[in-house]
Amino acid sequence: METNTIDQIEKVIYTGKTHTTGGRDGASQSSDKRLEIKLSSSGTSGKGTNPEQLLAAGWSACFLGAMGLAAGKLKITLPVDTAIDTEIDLGTGQGGYFLQARLNVSLPGVDKELAQTIVDEAHQTCPYSKATRGNIDVVISLV
Repeated sequence: METNTIDQIEKVIYTGKTHTTGGRDGASQSSDKRLEIKLSSSGTSGKGTNPEQLLAAGWSACFLGAMGLAAGKLKITLPVDTAIDTEIDLGTGQGGYFLQARLNVSLPGVDKELAQTIVDEAHQTCPYSKATRGNIDVVISLV
């Protein structure tokens, strides 16, 4: 008998719902109409965003939230100008298309060892980090 090692959600807090048409050259809209975007293929001059940019924005926002929780456990407050520059690469290799990611975290004025502790804890708790763990190459750097 196979054992399921995936953590199961016990209570749904929120469900994001979108309707997308046209693939990478289409459009996407959330069910509450708060998100309405045109999509363009990565690396083209199209007028829309692309899935890699959306992943970068979502992951970095989530990661910042996880850093705030980690800092709270340590009874410190993150600097107001804490920021993450996230890069999501779309590439090819044997077997098709793949993603890889770099999160460049800026925690100005925070001791490097303490900053690393916060980043390490955030990477363990951020749902995006959990979703990608073991699936894509991820490098998280303090800058």
